[in-house]
Amino acid sequence: MPELPNLASFLLTALVLEITPGPNMAWLALLTATAGRVAGLAAVAGITLGLAVQAFLAALGVASAIAAWPELYTVLHLAGVGFLVWLAWESWRDAGNPAHHLPGGGETGSDGFNRGLISNLLNPKAAVFFVTVLPGFLTESADVSEALVLSAVYLAVATAVHGTIVGLAGGLRGSLADPAVSVRMHRVQAASLLAVAVWLFWRG
Repeated sequence: MPELPNLASFLLTALVLEITPGPNMAWLALLTATAGRVAGLAAVAGITLGLAVQAFLAALGVASAIAAWPELYTVLHLAGVGFLVWLAWESWRDAGNPAHHLPGGGETGSDGFNRGLISNLLNPKAAVFFVTVLPGFLTESADVSEALVLSAVYLAVATAVHGTIVGLAGGLRGSLADPAVSVRMHRVQAASLLAVAVWLFWRG
C-alpha cells in the first residue's frame, strides 16, 4: 500500500489535474446540456473505462514503450486529434437535423459511452501520466499492486469530477427546449471540439 503522505499528495495532484479545463470537461458539459444526464453519465463511464485501460497497460509497461518511442506517441496523438475533429464535424452536421433538437438531443447513452471510451483510449497523454507522474508517488519498494492502488485513486477522482460536471451541466437542459437554442448549442459544441483538437495538435 502507498504511504499516507504519498497518497495524500497524489490525491491532491490528481484533483488539480482533473479540475483543470480540458477536452473531457468541455465535451461532457456540452454533451450533457444538449443530450441530458443519461448520455453524460454514460460518457463518464466510457471515460473511466478508457482511463482504467490506460492505467492497466501502464502497469504492464506498455506506457513506457509509448514514452520511449516518439513515433507511437505521435500516431496515437494524431488519432486522438482526428477523432475530435470527426466529433466536431458530426456535431455541426447534427445541427441541421431536426431529430437532434427533440428531447434527448438525438443522442443515446451508448453514443456517450463510446465517445468517452474511444477519446480516452486514443489519449497518449493519459498513458504518459501513468508512467511518468504516478511513479513519483510510489515508495522505493513499490510493486505493481501499489501502482494500481494509486491508479484507482486517480480514477476515483476523475470520475467524481466528471460526475459533478454532468450534474451541473444537466441543469441547463431546461433552457434548451427551444430548438433554435439547441441548434446554437450544437454549433458551439462543434466549434469547441474543433478548438480543442487544434489546441491538442499545437501542444503536441
